[in-house]
Amino acid sequence: MDWKRWTVLAAICLAGCASTQKTRLSEPEGPYRIGREDVVEVAVFQAPELSRTVPVRPDGKISLPLLGDVEVAGKSAQELADELRSKLEAVVQSPRVTVIIREINAARIYVIGEVVHPGAYPVRGNLDAIQALALAGGFGDFASRGRVLLIRKGPKGDERMVVDYDELVKNADSVIPRMMPGDTLYVP
Repeated sequence: MDWKRWTVLAAICLAGCASTQKTRLSEPEGPYRIGREDVVEVAVFQAPELSRTVPVRPDGKISLPLLGDVEVAGKSAQELADELRSKLEAVVQSPRVTVIIREINAARIYVIGEVVHPGAYPVRGNLDAIQALALAGGFGDFASRGRVLLIRKGPKGDERMVVDYDELVKNADSVIPRMMPGDTLYVP
């Protein structure tokens, strides 16, 4: 593709991002889902020798005594506890199983574009858009601070919101968007 066509295509794409309309992004629904690289604690009260704190492998499974490999990625802690309870009933009388997510390592956000250190960053606690930009080292020399794009995967596909960084910092009444696992901040 020649340079003129590429420039026109880029201008059209960026024009679609230039809206200043306030948009509300959907909040994630339901309980946290266990992901790869998370660490889970499985406690079996009637059989403490079966209790373990284990990392979730890249294939989404954990290994437990008597049960072997168990698929855990994508399940809530309660769903996993119920499944393990059901499987353990064959070897433990009336098992009581608790699952605690000890480390959330799978939850990541992405900060890309004109920032000092673009990349994937872990979500720890209540991370907002300004903090996410700080994790990425702040804006690059040619960043468009007034047109930062927050992209969130919603139930009906990608949702987009333009974030005006300067307005957020200047206006005390501004609501700073919270980052959710899987969100992407794009700085043009």
